[in-house]
Amino acid sequence: MSTGSPSTQRNTFTGWLLAPGVFWMILFLVAPIMMIVYVSFWTQTTFAINSTLTLDSWKNFFSSEAYVGALWTTLRLWLIVLALTFIIGYPAALFVGLLVKSKTVSTILLVLCVIPFWTSFLIRVLAWRPMLGKEGAINIILQKLGLIDSPIEVLLFSELSVIIGMTQIYVVFMVGPIAFMLGRIDRNIIEAARDLGAGFGRIFWKIIFPLSLPGVVVGAIFVSVMVLGEFATSGALSGRKVNLLGNIIVTQVGSLKWAMASVVGVILTILLGIVVAGFLRIVDLKNEL
Repeated sequence: MSTGSPSTQRNTFTGWLLAPGVFWMILFLVAPIMMIVYVSFWTQTTFAINSTLTLDSWKNFFSSEAYVGALWTTLRLWLIVLALTFIIGYPAALFVGLLVKSKTVSTILLVLCVIPFWTSFLIRVLAWRPMLGKEGAINIILQKLGLIDSPIEVLLFSELSVIIGMTQIYVVFMVGPIAFMLGRIDRNIIEAARDLGAGFGRIFWKIIFPLSLPGVVVGAIFVSVMVLGEFATSGALSGRKVNLLGNIIVTQVGSLKWAMASVVGVILTILLGIVVAGFLRIVDLKNEL
């Protein structure tokens, strides 16, 4: 009795292996996103919501200066934090992943980078308040050094404080992937380039940076996904002066404004999809990793 060709059996076996993952993704990713899109078109009144479809919530979002302003603020802070995490994280990753020759020391340094994650996210955010306040550690040190005459007020409850907090929290997500890719580079290639007379600058731009680019892309995706969805750091360090899309979602959900919260959620999801797709076009991660 024939049980089918080997290719048919292999396809059946592959299908059964994929089934749990596909079911999970449909149930907990695709279905919720479709539901959010559907709810975004519901009719929202002051005290109630019904399933009558309308574009009112979408019109209200794009006609409101506060909502559109939050969208541009989110994009601006994302670009700034992304740039800062790269500028700060790449040299650290270069030292850990390439310049440190001992694998043991490199591992220890990477563990030290993730030590802050042993504490609560909220504690790490709130810890910046006594550092950045008018009578905080930074102002006290600068005054004692004679660098400033009066406290710098802009350090706390401003966009700057949000940028500082998010950069410190998420820079490790840039360091890790880049250090991993740098650690995979064959040192013999660099030595060969040196033997041929190439300086560090030429070696970096022609060999090191191109080979580490997949790590940069992965780190950029990690940072982007978390920064674009942020709300806790903004709320804690800006004194509610900086309004991000994540803050709007929290506020609307707290006010039971499900339709408007869904509109912002859909916009944020589309934005994240565009950003991730854009980064994935830079490097084919499937072939590089």
